[in-house]
Amino acid sequence: MKIAMWSGPRNLSTAMMYAFGNRQDFAVWDEPFYAPYLAKTGYDHPMADQITAAHEVDPIKVAARCVGPIPDGKPHFYMKHMPHHMLPDFPLDWVDGCINIHLIRHPARVIASYGAKRDAVELDDIGFVQQAALYRRFGGVVIDSADIRADPEGMLRKLCDRIDLPFSPAMLSWPAGPKVEDGVWARHWYEAVHQSTGFAGAEGPPPELVGMAAELLREALPHYRALERDKL
Repeated sequence: MKIAMWSGPRNLSTAMMYAFGNRQDFAVWDEPFYAPYLAKTGYDHPMADQITAAHEVDPIKVAARCVGPIPDGKPHFYMKHMPHHMLPDFPLDWVDGCINIHLIRHPARVIASYGAKRDAVELDDIGFVQQAALYRRFGGVVIDSADIRADPEGMLRKLCDRIDLPFSPAMLSWPAGPKVEDGVWARHWYEAVHQSTGFAGAEGPPPELVGMAAELLREALPHYRALERDKL
């Protein structure tokens, strides 16, 4: 089984990667197309030079690995993907061979969290438009991070059942600290999840946004709602 987990930034995506990576039957891969995306766009992301130096920047080679043998001889492969990393000329033929799962989070939470890490946030940075387009094209399973945080075991059991994968209690906790599978960008983005040993508790109401952040929310919300309608 190969899983393509699609998620925008500042979601539960790294925790979900750790949950699957803590199973003995899964290999995991952290944002395979991030370096090609940065190399192609030249965007000034934190640690951009280190990322493109440390990771493969050719999207054709990355796509070939997506369809190639699963690392370490494992039976299953979990790939954590960001929808906005898939630029128009990047290959997508490999996606048909995957079980596609779309992890979503209310855009008000995403915008508030992402804005704390970067000075400027645009709609293309947070992936809602691209994720909705991928869902329309490839379909898949939709799961909301708020539901996972409210009931980790229940939602992970439901997800595993939907994709015909036996549930493993190992998915509910993991060791604190960095993981060998982390991309080099973990030093900037993963501080909180490195302190965790499991899923955080339920979230409160979404934050109130003002100004440009509120306008960005208005743009992102319809794309989130289109996915939310089909969630587990």
